[in-house]
Amino acid sequence: MKIIDRLKKDGIHISFEVFPPKTDEGFDKVATATDEMAKLDPAFISVTYGAGGGTSKNTAKIASHIKNDLGVLSLAHLTCASSTKEEVRSVIKNLKELGIENILALRGDIPPNVSFPDKDRFRYAYELVEEIRKHGDFCIGAACYPEGHVENDHKEDDIRYLKQKVDSGVDFLTTQMFFDNDIHYNFLYRIREAGITAPVLPGIMPITSASQMKRSQELSGTVFPRRFLAILDRFGDSPAAMKQAGIAYATDQIIDLLANGVKNIHIYTMNKPDVAAAIMGNLSEIIKA
Repeated sequence: MKIIDRLKKDGIHISFEVFPPKTDEGFDKVATATDEMAKLDPAFISVTYGAGGGTSKNTAKIASHIKNDLGVLSLAHLTCASSTKEEVRSVIKNLKELGIENILALRGDIPPNVSFPDKDRFRYAYELVEEIRKHGDFCIGAACYPEGHVENDHKEDDIRYLKQKVDSGVDFLTTQMFFDNDIHYNFLYRIREAGITAPVLPGIMPITSASQMKRSQELSGTVFPRRFLAILDRFGDSPAAMKQAGIAYATDQIIDLLANGVKNIHIYTMNKPDVAAAIMGNLSEIIKA
């Protein structure tokens, strides 16, 4: 089943995310975490590609496990900056052979010591989308950036590039993490005005430690509102309290989104089934309403 078809169904759809192990030895641990998340009945589980694309083999393996063993829709990430065109085509072929119907097309981070762009690599995500379309009837997702991509100086450019990407064959979008819902609502207004009609899944990241917040800010350049900074200041030195507060903050974001008519939400749960379970427990009756 394609994710876009699931998103069009009535009801609320909440999805999770896991990242593959860096080595084969870590596969069982990730699989166990994934198994626990699958018990929470997510709309789908996405599997990241890993920094530099180095975990691509395990991305496909875990995505296949989710779909074929657990009976949950899976979404395999695929980045193009870290791989040659031939390597990208090989991954697409492998995903097709495994029965994976859903791919998240990303440019990804540019690896160090790599000449980029060059003729052997796709330069932009829209080129990757076009390539995936050539190789099968995939459902293709892509990323979007409510606060603007860190490499673009103007949000108008961001939206123009986003429309080009969507028009290349994207079925749905997932946002970069954000911590102020007004940013998301304003972003939705601007892209709809620009003629982008694809479903948009807001990406919610439960920040459960001070170190995680620092890492998230380095990766995404996101702005943390004062309300969240107050939580960090008060509870950041207590791991148990910060974890509970981070889960509560993410839950509050999701409740506000649901109350304002959003029905598809992606949670960056990573490999933390306890965090996923806590959030879903907080939403147990709200999802039914």
